[in-house]
Order: sequence, then structure tokens, then C-alpha cells
Amino acid sequence: MDRYYAACCQTDLPCPRTRSELRERVTNLLEMVDQAVIGYRPFFDVKLVVFPEFAHAAPVYETVAELRDKLAVPLPNEETDRYVAKAREHGIYIQTGTFLEVDSQWPEVVFNTTCLIGPDGLLSKYRKVNPWLPWEVHASPHDLLPHGYSEPLFPVVETEIGRLGAAICYDWLFPETIRALGLGGAEVLIRVSAYMDPWGATPPMDWWTLFNRTRAIENQAFVVACNQGASLSHYPPFSWPGGSMVVDFDGRILSQADPGPGAKIVVGPIDLASLRAERSRRSGHNLLGHIRTEAYRPLYERPIYRPGT
Repeated sequence: MDRYYAACCQTDLPCPRTRSELRERVTNLLEMVDQAVIGYRPFFDVKLVVFPEFAHAAPVYETVAELRDKLAVPLPNEETDRYVAKAREHGIYIQTGTFLEVDSQWPEVVFNTTCLIGPDGLLSKYRKVNPWLPWEVHASPHDLLPHGYSEPLFPVVETEIGRLGAAICYDWLFPETIRALGLGGAEVLIRVSAYMDPWGATPPMDWWTLFNRTRAIENQAFVVACNQGASLSHYPPFSWPGGSMVVDFDGRILSQADPGPGAKIVVGPIDLASLRAERSRRSGHNLLGHIRTEAYRPLYERPIYRPGT
């Protein structure tokens, strides 16, 4: 499929306190999927639907033990099965909002995880590599590497709508994280985010737009970035300015929700044929092709943030 539309479904819902709220939450989100796909069907095909970070649960408790006891869930589960059914119904792909995840292989930790789901099932899980310290107490897979963690840190999935790679919110402030997806072949970079004021989509800072456009240019890829649009009353102590957007491989903003809290759906085109032609043709500004990896190797020979610390 050379051309389709992606939809960012930003939310403004109360912050869950227990996992018993998860089923109703997913029901609300699946309704947004229908609205995005069916509502725009007379105009174009929406084939990718993206939700924000914390769409299912946020780390609202101070300890990992409390998160495990009250909010965290294994993945997959019956709620991800509902996403699979919806993806199959519409023939689409869904990048879920994040879950707080427990894994029996790592019983002492909680992950902040987003799932890529398609008509054939759960295709990949991305666990946030760069938690937003000091507030996020969930674990980074990086810290478990000395203990035998062997799952891909930066999965990229081949699909009928292109090669998709996702990362979560604060991850995008680290060029290495998104470059790992770019070097893994990603054509569409998906940002599942809860980026709060004053760094969100409003002047004078607007780091949100700055980093989304920069990462698109650095990796010559489309960016589909869905941000939390929750008001202060729903997700204290922060307000969340939304501004979800679709950006092309030259950093052009193709569509963007007006900044400010509120549930909104914003759609934008993904033109894979154009991207692939430019990647094949360009000899200038070919940032993935021109990167001199050996020049930077000494920067990383001495670990800065050792796993497990």
C-alpha cells in the first residue's frame, strides 16, 4: 500500500487508579478507532491509528509495588485481544496507548509498554527505554541487560503499510533511540507520548514540534506523533497540551491538532512511494547513508549510564 492516512487519537480522560477501570477505558478508545476509520472513509483510507502514552494507565503511585498491585497487567491480555478484533474488523494497524506491564520473567519490575497490533494479532511490544526520571519508576530494559534481557530493544515491524517502529515520549529526546529505529529500517516512526506543559505543543518552548520534525529529518522517515491531551484535573500535577501531528520525511507538518487539552482526532497522509523514491534517489542530505558510525564509537566505549544503576 503506497499511500494511506494515519490518525492520532489524543485523549482527555480521568487517570485510572485501578486495573478494574481498564475495560471501560478500552471501550472508549475502540470507539475512537471507529470514529477515525469510519468517519473519514468517504475521503481516504485510515490504516494506522495511534494513541498517546498513559492512555490505559499512568505511574500514579510512588512505588513499583503499588503499581504492580493496582494497575499493571500482563501483555497480551483480553483487552489487547479486543484491539486485535478491531484491527481485523477494519483491516488496520493500531499502536496502543501505553500499558503498565508486568512480566513473570521479571517479577520485580514494571514496564511502560506500547503494542503494535494488526489484523493478524499483536505484532510487537516496545518497552520505554528512557523513563522520565525521577517521576517514572517503571524499569528500562537497558537496566536488565546484565541479567539476561534478550528481547529486541528497538523492534521494527514489516507490514503492508510499511516498516513501523515506535518509541515513547521522553525516548524522543535521545537521538540514539530514534536512530536505532531508523537504522532498523523504519519508514514510519510512531511517537506515543504524554508531553506536558511547558515543553509541549505551545510557545515559547514547543519542544514537541521541534523534536518531532528533527527526528523525521534525521531519519528520513514519516513521524506520527500522538500526544496526551488531558487537562490538569485529569492528570495532575501536569497539564497536557495535545498538538498531535503527522510530519513528513523533510520535516514538513502535514497536519496537527490545535494545541490545548481535549480529545481530538487528527489525520495526515503517509506517502510511502514518495519516501522510497527519495531514499533511493538522494545523494545529498542522505543522513542515514552518510552517518560515519566509526567516528562516534569512542563516545560510547565507556558506559555513561551503566545497566542496573
